[in-house]
Amino acid sequence: MPAPTFRVLSLIPPMTQLNTPYPSTAYLTGFLRSQGVDAVQEDLALALVLELFTPNGLAQVRASALAQPEAQRSASVNYFLDYFESYQSTIAPTLAFLQGRDATLSHRIAGRGFLPEGPRFASLDAYDDEGSGDPLAWAFGALGQQDRARHLATLYLNDLADVLRDAVDSRFEFVRYAEQLAGSQATFEPLAQALAAAPTLVDDTLQALTLAVIAKHQPQLVLLSVPFPGAVYAAFRMAQTIKAHHPHIHIGLGGGFVNTELRELTEPRVFDYVDFISLDAGERPLLALLEHLQGKRSVQRLVRTFVRNDTGEVRLMNWAEPDVPFEDVGTPTWDGLPLDRYLSLLDMLNPMHRLWSDGRWNKLTVAHGCYWKKCSFCDVSLDYISRYETASASTLVDRIEKIVAETGQTGFHFVDEAAPPKALKALAEELLRRKVHISWWGNIRFEKTFTPELAELLAQSGCIAMSGGLEVASDRLLSLMKKGVSVEQVAQVTKGFSEAGILVHAYLMYGFPTQTLQDTVDALEYVRQLFENGCIQSGFFHRFACTVHSPVGQNPADYGVQVVPLPEVSFAKNDIAFIDPTGTDHDTLGLGLKKAIYNYMHGVGVEEDVRQWFELPKAKCPKTTVPRHKIAKALGY
Repeated sequence: MPAPTFRVLSLIPPMTQLNTPYPSTAYLTGFLRSQGVDAVQEDLALALVLELFTPNGLAQVRASALAQPEAQRSASVNYFLDYFESYQSTIAPTLAFLQGRDATLSHRIAGRGFLPEGPRFASLDAYDDEGSGDPLAWAFGALGQQDRARHLATLYLNDLADVLRDAVDSRFEFVRYAEQLAGSQATFEPLAQALAAAPTLVDDTLQALTLAVIAKHQPQLVLLSVPFPGAVYAAFRMAQTIKAHHPHIHIGLGGGFVNTELRELTEPRVFDYVDFISLDAGERPLLALLEHLQGKRSVQRLVRTFVRNDTGEVRLMNWAEPDVPFEDVGTPTWDGLPLDRYLSLLDMLNPMHRLWSDGRWNKLTVAHGCYWKKCSFCDVSLDYISRYETASASTLVDRIEKIVAETGQTGFHFVDEAAPPKALKALAEELLRRKVHISWWGNIRFEKTFTPELAELLAQSGCIAMSGGLEVASDRLLSLMKKGVSVEQVAQVTKGFSEAGILVHAYLMYGFPTQTLQDTVDALEYVRQLFENGCIQSGFFHRFACTVHSPVGQNPADYGVQVVPLPEVSFAKNDIAFIDPTGTDHDTLGLGLKKAIYNYMHGVGVEEDVRQWFELPKAKCPKTTVPRHKIAKALGY
């Protein structure tokens, strides 16, 4: 095992989340420490935003904005320049409020006279249907002042993010930062060109932060965790900085994006920035890499790790060794992350939907992989889905107690692909037996095992919310997806959760192979009825994407579609275009679906004909074939 002087620094690159740390570095750091490794971590996603959103940072943004020709300035930029002094004077106290360090400021923010209100605040007008002059009264009433203020402060930050995008870096977003440079990019060229371009203010700020954490920790190995395409560009900028100033430091790359999209990597230029790229669960590859760097293992005996050899070729070294069992991966640690500096945002007023951005949740996994692993749209062939392992309820509660002792916070988000009902039942019973009081939520399949009795047990153990995939609310399409549930079954399960006081969020999908206009109208009618009957409180429609690792991508003929051949891929490979003979215009329908779900989540238009949401002449938009009280009857009403 490496000597304690060999330090490993794990970094979260921009952008991931602002309300809570992305858990990958916490898992790796906890595991490495359990193995006697000197491991530390930093969150540069949060650090970047906190550095840019300061009086000095905004002054630099203003300088970039003033350098733009007036004719090119967006409405957001013009408003920022007009009210710059107000932005500069309010940014520090507003962030302190969102960090929970100055709760009394809510009075001034909620009063609507403290913050400058740029273009993002126009969305509030949609809520003032009764002309009361208080568009948020319906959502927060007289007592929800903290939430009202947090929503207004979030709009204020979104205005500033728009200014950064329009005046400083056209790729900037709080979540999907420059993702177009990496996601499903067949070649490295777009990313290489961006990395070779003159740095923006965002790049310069990230460079300074990177050098600061390197100076602070003096690591021999830096691990960059990239869960999403929106974290890739910044990760490579950080690697570029480290290579330029500290070429002796080894750099490893891993995470969800790598595991999904870089499995067929052949591009040598990637290794101008990083030295090692590992696939799938990181524990075993990391142990092998550390032994290699300590001279105890040859490069040929690395595990699931890409390297560039002496002839300039990219090779995957995959020495066969068993993965570390899920029971033995240890307890994640948030030590070193500034837990008191994360921002509790309130993007959406819906009480379920807000959980993703509001509050700092300890993220934990009940099991590794998915116990179902049959859904045809899912990457079921990859390790993070296909290798299913559980830990005992006792082990899980041990981890929970250690995390609460370390962080002082009792909120948990179980981030499983689909938490198994048997394991959740055992976990709930163990929490109750030990009298461990936490609040938790997670993701499941809406299967019949989740009875009203089990929902009640989960609620008693601290469950406050559940999310799950309804996908396309159509029994024909659910069967084609191999989802293993029916619409009526989903209604009964979700109603059981709701009656137990557990909020329910439904992941919804449109554009699945062979989905027709009639299917889409009927699916939205089912969703409308689920809202109407109190089965679900929140939902999100996303467009189906065919991926190379899914059953649809691997056997398209079984789903009635033809995939479009991919170009030669040397970098990222994931999404595949396909031809669906039904010819449905899903892009047009998607706008209506998203508008409908947004309104349903705010209690608007739930009683009305679903056709009103689609921008189609009624003559071309068919009536739903779903009986108006189908869900009510399924619930026994």
